[in-house]
Amino acid sequence: MEMSQYRTFRAVAESLNFTRAAERLHLTQSAVSHQIKALEEELGEPLFIRAKRGVKLSQAGKIALEYVERILDDTEALRERIAGRERSPVGRVRVAAATQAFVYLFAPLFESFMDTHQGIDLAFRTTVSTEHTVADILNGASDVGFASLAVYSPNLQVTKLFEDELSLIVSKDHKLAKKRAASVKEIENEKLILFERGSSIRRATDQFFDQISVRPDLALESNDTFFIKRMVERGLGVSLLPAWTVRDEVLSGKLAQLQISGHRLRRSVALVSLGRFQPSPTRAFISYVLHHKAEIQAMAEGEKKAKP
Repeated sequence: MEMSQYRTFRAVAESLNFTRAAERLHLTQSAVSHQIKALEEELGEPLFIRAKRGVKLSQAGKIALEYVERILDDTEALRERIAGRERSPVGRVRVAAATQAFVYLFAPLFESFMDTHQGIDLAFRTTVSTEHTVADILNGASDVGFASLAVYSPNLQVTKLFEDELSLIVSKDHKLAKKRAASVKEIENEKLILFERGSSIRRATDQFFDQISVRPDLALESNDTFFIKRMVERGLGVSLLPAWTVRDEVLSGKLAQLQISGHRLRRSVALVSLGRFQPSPTRAFISYVLHHKAEIQAMAEGEKKAKP
C-alpha cells in the first residue's frame, strides 16, 4: 500500500465521486480508479458500493477510512513538526463565503490576519449559497467556509461564529423612514427587492413570509448587495437585509433601518472546515477567526469596530 493510494481513497470517500476526486487530485479518472482498485485488491474487500449516480462507502470502506485518515493526519503532523512549520505557518488558505460577507463583514478581520501572518496567503472564493460553500469544502476547492446554519455532514467541523438579524430597509424619503418599526400589514403593501433564491438571506426572508402567510410583491431579485441597496435608495422598493450590509448607508442617512413588529429574523452563521487534521496555515486561520468572535458579532450587529 502507498500513501498516494490513501490520499486518493480519502478524496473519493469525501466527495463520493470519482470525477470530482480526480479533479481535486489533478489526476485522470482512470488513474483514480486504478489506485482504488489496487487498494481494494490488497485489502481483499470492496471499499465502495458503485451505483449509477455515484458511489458510497461499503462497511469495509468505512473502517478503512478511519485508519487512512489517522495515517494521513499523523504523516502530515510529522512533516510539519520536522519542517518547523508549527511555530511559523507558511502556505495558503482558501476561504469561501458569499460575496457580501467578504466585502462588508470579514474584510477588516482578513486584513489584520494577513498583517500578523505574513507567511500565509489568503485566497478568496465567492459562493452564491450555503450549499455551494459546503460543496466547496467537501470537494476540496476551499479549506474554510462561512455558511448559514444548518449545515449537516459527518465530514465537516461546524462551529457557530455569530448571529445576525434581517431588518426592513427603506429609502430616506420613504413614508416609513422615520419609524422605528413597521407592522406586517405595512410590509405587505410594499414592493420587495430581494436576493435570488438559493442564498441564505433569501431563505430567511422566504421563511418569514411563509410564517406570516404573505406572498411578497417582488419588484426585483438580485445577488448583488450594492445593486439592491441602490434600488432601495432610489425608491423602487424595500428590502430585508442584515444590519452589517447597510451600516454605512444608515449612518450617512441614505437608507433607514426598521425592526419588524413582533418578529425577529435572526440567522446563525458558522465557520466550516473538514473535520480532520488541517495544515498549520488553516489551523492558524481558524484559531484567529474564533479568537475574534466578539469583534465579528459586533460587526454583524452593525457596529463599526476598529480592526482586531
